[in-house]
Amino acid sequence: MMERELHRGTGLLWIEAINSNPNGNPDQDSEPRQRSDERGEISPVSFKHKVRELVAYKEGPIWKEISAELGIKPSEMGHYDILEQKETKRSEVKRLSSQEFLDRYWDARVFGSTFLEGKIKDESVAADNPQAGTFIHTGVVQFGLGLSLSPIEVERLTTTKVLPAEEGKGKGMAPLAFRVVPYGLYLMPFFVNATMAGKTQCTYRDIQLLLRMIPYAYEATASYIRPQVNIRHAYYVEHAKARGCYNDFKIIEALTPDLLIPADAVAHSIKDYDVEAVEQRIARLNQEMEGKAGPVIDLMEV
Repeated sequence: MMERELHRGTGLLWIEAINSNPNGNPDQDSEPRQRSDERGEISPVSFKHKVRELVAYKEGPIWKEISAELGIKPSEMGHYDILEQKETKRSEVKRLSSQEFLDRYWDARVFGSTFLEGKIKDESVAADNPQAGTFIHTGVVQFGLGLSLSPIEVERLTTTKVLPAEEGKGKGMAPLAFRVVPYGLYLMPFFVNATMAGKTQCTYRDIQLLLRMIPYAYEATASYIRPQVNIRHAYYVEHAKARGCYNDFKIIEALTPDLLIPADAVAHSIKDYDVEAVEQRIARLNQEMEGKAGPVIDLMEV
């Protein structure tokens, strides 16, 4: 695909969880993340990890289809490696120059990196490549905290398995280990900051790859504990210029649904939200942004 100038972007994900744990808290035995006001949370790190998985899995259908649509040739595959994964060998990364680092890792160009923060202490690395060193960049794309609009409930169940966890027992038991949210609608904002693109060498195609991966972040990485976490809407607005031409907060506010139940009540389905009002606000927002930004698109329907 033809490269073009990168513009600012403003997005909002509606992430719906049904009888699933969208993001466990390791400090609380993987309990669904929850604020003091009982609203649920999804960390930006958790979401970005799922996108990275899809880009890293080059043998998978998602990568094969989307890379073909974007015109990414097999010879360019090395330009879309993933830094933040278990397979990454730190010793190999340390030997890269800053340019080699950015040429190789897609997630470093898009999300930024704090890899190798500090000086190289390995003298052999410094001797082999004097340019090797610190790779610290603020990313072009920032995802905000995903937060449920209403308080969430947490259901806890004891599960069993045929294979015992201990010798001499007939079956395995996991007391209260299955911890899920019966229903939750989480909103996660994200922003494309074209100002940083020059520093990380992030391109228009890099961002297009991200936008096309977003709809599959949950459904293509589903697991036992989150079988029904999916994105209902992935709204996105591309501004007319790199610096941005319309207020991000006004866009996010227009795309945020109102509750049809009391603010402190627990929502049990999408019917507890005024979805129709959002559609009406989008129509008005598109009129107000004309000439300043493109219309609101839903990445789930592109």
